[in-house]
Amino acid sequence: MPSATTSISSPVAITMGCPAGIGPEILCRLFHLADRPAAGRGVVVGDLGVLRQAAEQLGMPLTIVRWRPGEAIDPQTLPVLQVGAPLSTPIEWGRPDAATGQAMGRYIEEAVRLIADGHCSALVTCPISKQSLQQAGYPYPGHTEMLAALTSTAKVRMMMAGPRLKVVLVTIHVALREVPGLLTYKEIADCIRMTRECLRRDFAIANPRIAVAGFNPHGSEQGLFGDEEARLIAPAVAQCQDSGEVSGPWPPDTIFHKAASGRFDAVIAMYHDQGLIPFKLLHFADGVNVTLGLPIVRTSVDHGTAYDIAGRNMADPTSLAAALALAQTIVANRRGRAA
Repeated sequence: MPSATTSISSPVAITMGCPAGIGPEILCRLFHLADRPAAGRGVVVGDLGVLRQAAEQLGMPLTIVRWRPGEAIDPQTLPVLQVGAPLSTPIEWGRPDAATGQAMGRYIEEAVRLIADGHCSALVTCPISKQSLQQAGYPYPGHTEMLAALTSTAKVRMMMAGPRLKVVLVTIHVALREVPGLLTYKEIADCIRMTRECLRRDFAIANPRIAVAGFNPHGSEQGLFGDEEARLIAPAVAQCQDSGEVSGPWPPDTIFHKAASGRFDAVIAMYHDQGLIPFKLLHFADGVNVTLGLPIVRTSVDHGTAYDIAGRNMADPTSLAAALALAQTIVANRRGRAA
């Protein structure tokens, strides 16, 4: 889908997320950091007025300028592609409405177009409100599903990536009682293969070491606590042994410690909290959400809109900085592999 003219020299498109959330604040903080060249390789897809309001409230002397596709970027500025008519300001922080929901959806659509046309190299997303997105008429549960639809992608996976731990989920945002019925041999094997390809292509790990977590306590204790390990997980692991190191099912209460200690490059988790609780214990501030399977590079902050602290000068840009840096690394790795 991305144009052949896309290159690592193209800026990264950073969507502003919900205008009433912490997205504007973390963007201002990111572009105000001492390491200006890192932020200087990104352009914000959002609203000039909202960002200026945030910068003024934060007391940050940022030069916020309008950017148009193809223009050079001055690293001493915060460049913004204005999407649609400017929102009415001042924005009431922490109070999303129909207008903010429509705006956040348009930012995502425009960012995907920028990448498709070769004007940007990758996408970094600030947090959105799933509820506001749907109230604005977008029929998607969230970012990932919307991006899959916009890029005509059939299968995507969520990876949470940090310096010590990477986790990929077989099932994501579903009630816990639904997980057993959604776990299949095919889904687990597919998740392993997508993870392996991502580690090789995007993280430049030639021979990835992948651990697959079990589903039941202690890995079921040889069938005492369930049969998913023997019936689904072990056969999927066996089938994926054809290329690379894949092992499991490992007891869920020990495998994340082994991976964080350097034994494995990634862990396949069966459900959301099984993987994200240990991940966020280690990478609460610097974790990055990476979408596997898309034809574009997409990373995201690993937190939400935080309406409770929006506009209160408390938001931390660490995850956003990590997401931008990782997006640039992935673009470079893909370019190097294709060369």
